[in-house]
Amino acid sequence: MPPALERPLMDAAFLANPYPTYRALREAGPIHWREEFFGGAWLVTRHTDVELVLKDPRFSAKRTGSWVKDREDAPGEFKGFQALFARALLFLDAPDHPRIRKVLNAGFRPEILQGLAPHIERVAGELLDRVAHQETFDFIEAVARPLPVRVMALLLGIEQPDDDFMAWSEHLASFIGEPQPTRAQARSAQTSLLAMGLYFESLLALRRKTPGDDLVSRLAQAQARGEIEGGAELLAQCAMLLFAGHETTRHLLGSSVHALLSHPAQWQRLVREPTLLPGAVRELLRFESPVQYTGRRVATDMVLHGVQLRRGELVLAMIGAASRDPARYPDPDVLDITRCHGPSLAFGSGPHVCIGAALTLLEARIVLGQLLDRWPGLSLAEAAPRWGDTPAYRGLVALPLRRRPAHDDHWASQPQLDAIGTEARRATALATQVHS
Repeated sequence: MPPALERPLMDAAFLANPYPTYRALREAGPIHWREEFFGGAWLVTRHTDVELVLKDPRFSAKRTGSWVKDREDAPGEFKGFQALFARALLFLDAPDHPRIRKVLNAGFRPEILQGLAPHIERVAGELLDRVAHQETFDFIEAVARPLPVRVMALLLGIEQPDDDFMAWSEHLASFIGEPQPTRAQARSAQTSLLAMGLYFESLLALRRKTPGDDLVSRLAQAQARGEIEGGAELLAQCAMLLFAGHETTRHLLGSSVHALLSHPAQWQRLVREPTLLPGAVRELLRFESPVQYTGRRVATDMVLHGVQLRRGELVLAMIGAASRDPARYPDPDVLDITRCHGPSLAFGSGPHVCIGAALTLLEARIVLGQLLDRWPGLSLAEAAPRWGDTPAYRGLVALPLRRRPAHDDHWASQPQLDAIGTEARRATALATQVHS
């Protein structure tokens, strides 16, 4: 067995840089059984196999039982959690999945995202203004963490988002992203998810009386038409939209800035050629996928690459590994913002492709465009990045950046800076150019 596979897959070295291990897995064979994941799971790491697992109906999205198991001394402790958790869109199969997704799709139409773009630009500008006087600042805390919550709040019709939303999302991410969640993590996740449910229960009641154009109002109206069930099904969609919209975008923003500043030639090329920004965001998404893996349950006995898979067994589609597969991407460990080798699997594939993919890409384009416009001389303030300790979600917990002194910051020509600002605004028209 290669040395990279002899140690546990979730040690500090793996969390800091999982790609050598992914390479060893791909080269060692197409499918592997590992006990570290939920007490035992099959791992597929090659692009073709990951795409198969994500698309093939023989692999079921119903998998929440992997996370929550009652103890004998506390039967039913997580009953309330499971009632909401298991009804979220990402854990459903047909016919429930397409029925609910059709309702949610209405809230992510191109014209809605185009209408959101000026608000995203305003929020991003406000957040960057707050650190404009600082020579160094933490990009995660200043921008990447608060911006996605504020944007999702706009979409959901929440007027005053607060820190509770971020804390709730982070508790869920810690729980969902952990292959062997602790009892404490499960309890924190349950507390946060139930708090989300109570919050949206009140908001839905308000929107039934005074509906608007927001997504919560659309969900309330869909329930009235019989297109979505009330109770757990309705509340689960609201809660998971808030959670998913925060985690994925936060990590993409942080890792994108880090990757570009770690490759100064790529950053400088974007300054010179801002029209490359949409393609650059897709390459950054491939290079550091915010979601490193997702699971499926085997729905019917089958054989994959000569291995017998039994009904009910867990299969993990290792998206982070597929995104670095040389059979799909030449020189996959090289960041190339001009790469033109088709979409990655970072937002998934098949029926469960991320419903908010266009919104996440739009936020990334706008934020990167504003950074390039304001501070083309931006640099990393620390050499070693601080990655999170959750293997399913790859993201930075902190990203200290350094601005050049004001008189040095605008080393690019003014026409180049004007073009960068124009490109950020053009993101509104490009919001729907997603690989789905």
